Amino acid sequence: MTDDLRRLVSLGCRVLGAADQGDLIWGHLSARDPEGRGIWMKASGLGFEEVGPENVILVSWDGEVLAGAGRRHAEYPIHTEVMRARSDVGSVIHTHSPAAVALGALGVPLRPISHEANLFVPPDIARFTGTGDLVLTAELGRAVAAALGDRNACLLVNHGIVVAAPDVQTATVTAYLLDRACRMQLTAMAAGGWATWSSPQESLAKREHCYPDPLLQGAWDYLVRRLEQS
Repeated sequence: MTDDLRRLVSLGCRVLGAADQGDLIWGHLSARDPEGRGIWMKASGLGFEEVGPENVILVSWDGEVLAGAGRRHAEYPIHTEVMRARSDVGSVIHTHSPAAVALGALGVPLRPISHEANLFVPPDIARFTGTGDLVLTAELGRAVAAALGDRNACLLVNHGIVVAAPDVQTATVTAYLLDRACRMQLTAMAAGGWATWSSPQESLAKREHCYPDPLLQGAWDYLVRRLEQS
C-alpha cells in the first residue's frame, strides 16, 4: 500500500507540473499515511515534474523524516495541521498558482463566471491573511487550517493556495480547477470586467452537475492520460 501511495503522490506532482502550477522547486503535495504516522510528501529540492515515487518521503506529525531519501519541505505544517484538524482530508496541496496569487492580491471575490469557480463558491473562497510569508510553524499551520475551515480550498493571500480533499486524485483536480477559475476571472477583468455570473442557486446546481466525484475522477484519468502521452 505504501508503494502505491508514493506512486500516486508522485503522479499528482507531475500532473501539477504539466499544468504549470510549478514554481521552480517550490510547491508540494501530500497524502495521509494509512498507518497514522504522518504524511507522505514530495521531497524538497525538486520541481513537480521531476518527482518519482523514490522522491516521496514519510514526514511525522512533528516534521521528522521517517522514511525515504531527501529533505522535507519547510512548510510541512500546512499539510500536517490541516490533516490534524480535518479527519476527512487525505491529501493536501500547496502551490504558487500564478493566477490564484494574482487574484488573491486584488482582493476581489472569486465570481462563478465559468464552470470552474462553482466548485469553490458560494460562499466566496476562503482566504488566509495572517501572513504572506512561509508557513513554518505548527501555530501558523493551525491558523491556515482555521481559515480553510471545512472548505476544499483557501487562498494564501500574497503566497499561493491550499487545497484539501479526501484523496490525491480529487486534490489534484481541485487545484487544477482553482487555477483555471482564477485565470478565467483575470482574463475577464483584463478585458474590462464582466456583466454576469451565476447566482448562488445556479452555482450550487452546477457544482452538483459538473463536479460530482465520478466526473472529478474522470478528469484525473484524463490528466494522467495527457501526461503519459506528452
